[in-house]
Amino acid sequence: MHILICTGGSPHSEAAVRLGGYVAQAAGIPVTLLTVTKNKAGQVHAEAILERAQALLPADVEAERVVRIGQTAEQITRVAIEMRQDGKQVLVILGERAHHGLARRILAPTVKRVLQRMPGPVLIARGKVSPPKRLLVCEGGREPTLLQRLMAQLEPLVAQADALTVLHVMSQMAAYPGVRGWELRADAEELMEAHAPEGEILEEDLEQLDQLHVYSQAKVRHGLVVKEIMKEASSGDYDLVVIGAHQGKGWERFLLDDLAQEIVDLCDRPVLVV
Repeated sequence: MHILICTGGSPHSEAAVRLGGYVAQAAGIPVTLLTVTKNKAGQVHAEAILERAQALLPADVEAERVVRIGQTAEQITRVAIEMRQDGKQVLVILGERAHHGLARRILAPTVKRVLQRMPGPVLIARGKVSPPKRLLVCEGGREPTLLQRLMAQLEPLVAQADALTVLHVMSQMAAYPGVRGWELRADAEELMEAHAPEGEILEEDLEQLDQLHVYSQAKVRHGLVVKEIMKEASSGDYDLVVIGAHQGKGWERFLLDDLAQEIVDLCDRPVLVV
């Protein structure tokens, strides 16, 4: 796994550097620090940003510094794709400032463009950052499961967790045809015991986590998906919320699905989009 930490020198960028440092230290791998400047005249300032960023990393984390010239989101994506050429997964980490009021529903242009363009996972540092020890994985009921995709791409991130909660929200609005009424009121244990489709996904996830010796639990909430995920994230005091995003073809690949977009917009803590 490669870690690409993107910084522009702002406070939320520095939060991304600290978060990336925690992940790199836990996984025992180096990082690449990237900053982008509009032209060559900004080279000296860019190098100063990277020097400051490296000082924020743990002492035992090695870092390569890279300065690129051009449009920020385009250069971030280009560097990430170049790093993928050896077959390893690349985790892109960047910061997003906390928003208030109406502005809270609008992602910064760079973050939004990177999410739209990246063919791999993106970790958005937001709010208070800390070592990602308590993870909330928001399963959507698709195959392969979100946990399977997360493990395939970022197993070191899962392996270093102290506790992981797998959450599924049972919503009448999103329920599959043929879902029985009791399932819309059932808890995780009831769904697993009845071998309901959602229960089988949760049970499969728990078995996979047990093999890694990661403490895990399954939870089911009932109601509107985004609202219930936000409630669980806050009440469980998680360090990181993990969500999945569908990648379409053609023009569709430039859009996050609506639920993923809304979760990213509203979450008050780091979010990993897989």
